[in-house]
Amino acid sequence: MQSPKDSSATLIEEVLPEGLVVLRCPSTGGFWLERSHYDHWLASHHGAIASIPDIVSRLGTIETIPALEDGRAALCPATGRFLIRARVDTRSPFYVERSPEGGNFWIDPGEWDVLTELGLAGQLDLLFSSEWQAKLRDYQQVERQKQATIDKLGADLARQVFDLAEALREHPQGDFGVAYLMQQFDRAKV
Repeated sequence: MQSPKDSSATLIEEVLPEGLVVLRCPSTGGFWLERSHYDHWLASHHGAIASIPDIVSRLGTIETIPALEDGRAALCPATGRFLIRARVDTRSPFYVERSPEGGNFWIDPGEWDVLTELGLAGQLDLLFSSEWQAKLRDYQQVERQKQATIDKLGADLARQVFDLAEALREHPQGDFGVAYLMQQFDRAKV
């Protein structure tokens, strides 16, 4: 089987330290992960499943340099069709590729370590889920808003605002409190 990123290279079977069977490209260092091998590994691998908050907190701390081949379109070695790409938003984003037919994956050098650190190695299919990607973006937006609030108000006042927002959200008449606060701001402008 030929490498998706170097058509002159033949993939070589290798077993990763975690016991995962892959087909490694000798020229790029990336590997092809067949669905059957991945599913078998998942069945015996009991790694922690990372939540979106955990993943978002880790994304901003991971430094990675995307492989040179990461920017290149790749063809599935089995079907010859283009692989689908899913972006992983570390400080220097990179892409994981998947075959649309068989669900096999292409992992460029260094990406598996990052995916493992993020808690995504056991959840690769999530990267290709538009629903999950939307939840991830929503959570990231909330975190950016929180950080902007801290930057503008200071940590102490921001914490009070966050606590008040939580209390109002949980109270059955919390919308009344929000309306009261908005009304006070409108009066201050007059």
